[in-house]
Amino acid sequence: MKPFILWSLSLGVVLSSWLMGCTNQQPDPDTGTLQLTFNNVVGNQDLQLATGSYTNSSGEPFGVSLLNYFVSNIRLQRSDGSTYTVPQDSSYFLVRESDPASQTITLHGVPTGAYTGVTYLVGVDSLRSTMDVSRRKGVLEPGGGHNGGMYWDWNSGYIFFKLEGSSPAVAPDPTGESRFQYHVGLFGGYDSKTINNLRTVSLPLSGGGLQLGVGQTAGVVIQADVLKVFEGSARISLAANPTVMVSTFSSTIASNYAGMFRVTHHSAQ
Repeated sequence: MKPFILWSLSLGVVLSSWLMGCTNQQPDPDTGTLQLTFNNVVGNQDLQLATGSYTNSSGEPFGVSLLNYFVSNIRLQRSDGSTYTVPQDSSYFLVRESDPASQTITLHGVPTGAYTGVTYLVGVDSLRSTMDVSRRKGVLEPGGGHNGGMYWDWNSGYIFFKLEGSSPAVAPDPTGESRFQYHVGLFGGYDSKTINNLRTVSLPLSGGGLQLGVGQTAGVVIQADVLKVFEGSARISLAANPTVMVSTFSSTIASNYAGMFRVTHHSAQ
């Protein structure tokens, strides 16, 4: 009997310790889910790849065949002035017009409360860009085929924003096509200084903000207007600038597209 009694006492101590440990653990904060949906448009028209016909502020007709951009480092402003920062490893997304699913970003585990704004980076920050490849997964994996051609192998860096299309205003290339392409990257340099085309976007949530309750899913619709790429802080002509990649002019494009976003709707369910 004694071995059994000793075993029972030992088991009791273990169970008591486990229960005390569970009691001392702090419960997770109440959370909900936030979805950011990016609606790409051109002025007052929905963006239609390959088939849509549009005109920029320089009077140049154009069509769009591709639109991709990175959204990262998401932060949410609370009504009390504090900020909730989405964990960085879960805060890198690639929005692609050709992939409707990519246009909705779902953030799980968002603390409940009242929110008045959202802030994010268009691009991939310097710290993540220079991390070991093993730390860059999903849409950031350079050779994984998940990033939609948004990485320069020859320049070892991410393309933050990619817009491609055609316009009769552009001089034909040797194949007879009148194409334009804007591939904007560069985070300021690692070994040597470069242009820094990272842009921070801060958007207010109007109407008193957004209240996120326990277990709720809230939605924010963000409109991205391609026309602003050509008419933001500076007017850009397709005829004069049909191809832009790592030149200093890429900063002008980056500053323009930073202003193409605005919140059009938000709600909680």
